Amino acid sequence: MDAAQYRDSLRGYAPRVFVEGQAVACVADEPLLAPGINGIGVCYDFAHRPEHAVLMTARQGTSGKTVNRMTHIDETSTDLLYKLEAVRLLCRESGCAQRYLVHDAANGLFQATRRADLEHGTDYHARFLNYLHGVQERDLTFAICMTDAKGDRSKRPGQQANADCYVHISERRPDGIVIRGTKAIVTGAPYVHELMVMPCRTMVPEDAAFAVCCAVPVDAEGVTIVSRRAGRPGEAAAKFSAKYGQSVAAVIFDDVFVPWDRVFMAGETEEAGFLTTSYATHHRHSCIAARAGFGDLLIGAGALMIEANGLDPERHGHIRDTMVDLIKIVEGFFACGVAASVYGAKDPSGNIMPDAVFSNIGKLLLATQIYDMHRLAHTVSGGLVVALPGPDEDHNPETAASLAAVLGGRPDIPSSQRAEVARFIEDLTVSNQAGWYSVISLHGGGSPEAMKREIWRNYPVAEKAAVVERLLDRGLLDEGRRVSKQPGRCCATGCDVPEPAALPVAAE
Repeated sequence: MDAAQYRDSLRGYAPRVFVEGQAVACVADEPLLAPGINGIGVCYDFAHRPEHAVLMTARQGTSGKTVNRMTHIDETSTDLLYKLEAVRLLCRESGCAQRYLVHDAANGLFQATRRADLEHGTDYHARFLNYLHGVQERDLTFAICMTDAKGDRSKRPGQQANADCYVHISERRPDGIVIRGTKAIVTGAPYVHELMVMPCRTMVPEDAAFAVCCAVPVDAEGVTIVSRRAGRPGEAAAKFSAKYGQSVAAVIFDDVFVPWDRVFMAGETEEAGFLTTSYATHHRHSCIAARAGFGDLLIGAGALMIEANGLDPERHGHIRDTMVDLIKIVEGFFACGVAASVYGAKDPSGNIMPDAVFSNIGKLLLATQIYDMHRLAHTVSGGLVVALPGPDEDHNPETAASLAAVLGGRPDIPSSQRAEVARFIEDLTVSNQAGWYSVISLHGGGSPEAMKREIWRNYPVAEKAAVVERLLDRGLLDEGRRVSKQPGRCCATGCDVPEPAALPVAAE
């Protein structure tokens, strides 16, 4: 599909959606959701552009068909690099492409369902592949219902006073399961075709009812979506987010029936935990690219603002240094995504997993440095972002001419152009939408604590200690310590290092 066909396809569904307290009659025609639909639409349109074909489309190995990159199962390091670059391309256009969540969940599920089948003799992998091929064939988008409402954070799912704080299986039938509970932080929920329910944490056997993964049509009986608006539609000052944005919703499942062919996990607690971490690694890898695309917007707007202010980074060192600091942050965490792609590890299921250490370091960097990115953009833009009156004054006959005369910069750049760039930076860094981008950068894909745990869990600290012990002539570490003695391991991540000729390139 292209973007217009995607929007029109939403008319074939009738989800129960509330936005800001009001019921939505038709998602496709709701102005408060339009920026979100536009954002996903970019993923559809860019797949039709010949110049983006190598990034935005891919051959699906299990079917042999060409599909949108955002629904593809990665097979090589080059696939990971192309996905990374595709997400950055999309997000420098739309701010947040949203549909890359489909890619991340599909790849995590590809691995986890295969693992469950091998351990339990189930047929989840075949079910999921059949479902995925249908999604690819119809070019559908699904939202990821992963984060539960959680209730009392000190208690596990099975210990909650209100079981509906976590989505769980309330009934098993010969023809399927019934699920109840609430998922929160569901990106794009109102304007997708399907909802992918996934577990959000590691489980113990007592939590078996909560170890559930299944696909539910967005308008299935018993589903209610309570959403915020997408972006800042209709606001004159919203130079970017009036066109592109994202909504985040709570999704309530009230005794929703799911047939077995749409169930991909039902009580397998260990594999549910694996699904959570594998999805998280794929998703954090994508988040790196998403915020790099957002960083591209800040760098570009900063450069235009410097020009409009009449400054020259070649002559004004403090401006150059600030821009370099912004570039260093953006390209620094993006480089972690590149490294995670190059050092990706082949999974037994057949797809490839980004390196967990580099993926989590990159996500941790962007999560904590998004605020520094805003600060640096403010520094290079000057004070006009603060001093500029609202856009209504642009058409006020009493003030417009006077303000235009004094709010200009370089004489060859109209004051209206300078004001437009300033409002663009304001929209991305100061508005309520800007605060939203910051908080989803911090908590989207897991909080910084989750990334720190994954880095510590996967980083070969013991190998570093063994090197120092050897240099100190203290011999090998105690037998009980975990030290890898495998030759040919990467000293940074413990992954297999490919021969130089086998390293992928960003473009072929």
